[in-house]
Amino acid sequence: MTAPAPHVSIVVPVRNEGGNIEPLIREIEVAMAASGPFEVIYVDDGSRDQTASELARMAAQRPWLRSFRHAESCGKSAAVRTAVRAARAPVIVTIDGDGQNDPVAIPNLVATLAQAGPGCGLVAAQRLRRQDTGFKKWQSRAANAIRDAILQDGTRDTNCGLKCFPRAVYLDLPFFDGLHRFLPALVRREGYSIATVDVLDRPRLSGVSNYGFFDRLWVGIGDLLGVRWLISRHKTRPVVSEGDARVI
Repeated sequence: MTAPAPHVSIVVPVRNEGGNIEPLIREIEVAMAASGPFEVIYVDDGSRDQTASELARMAAQRPWLRSFRHAESCGKSAAVRTAVRAARAPVIVTIDGDGQNDPVAIPNLVATLAQAGPGCGLVAAQRLRRQDTGFKKWQSRAANAIRDAILQDGTRDTNCGLKCFPRAVYLDLPFFDGLHRFLPALVRREGYSIATVDVLDRPRLSGVSNYGFFDRLWVGIGDLLGVRWLISRHKTRPVVSEGDARVI
């Protein structure tokens, strides 16, 4: 008997998160128990720990769990793109692999997208009660303020890993390294609205962050200016007709 097609694909990009694989998968499993068919797609972005073996072990008894591996680390945006291109569902939810995003929020994000209708291209989670250090909180507030002043993307927390969007909308976006940090602005650029949902933040389950402040600072500034240029060059999406049929 053929398994029913998933209605949502949950995308989890990871690098060196071996200690977080099992607990997060179990939490996703519980959160999605009453939500109908789903799949979870992990992309191992060149890990050098037990991430790959843990994914293989967990997938052995879970047909809805799929995993892909990058031979070398290509970055979070590349990992998300690999998963979205492989996804079988029309709706995508992204979630960070360190456990700071609580999977219990996933059904709410999916429901919010459905309720918003076809004009909505993104539901972005916004974290409350941040569990980071004081320096990281300051860093995030400063980065968000600068980004919003330049891009006016309507979100206060674009770096939260929990996001929900139609697969087709994502695949229409211009791809570049760092895309995941600018989804609200780029979705708005395509003429879609965005919705936001508040979620509680929590400490990572285990391990240490793969990202630092100074190794992202200059790249982030360059990306911000590049996205601002993309927005300035955008033209109205054409309405195309063929014969008597109207095609958008």
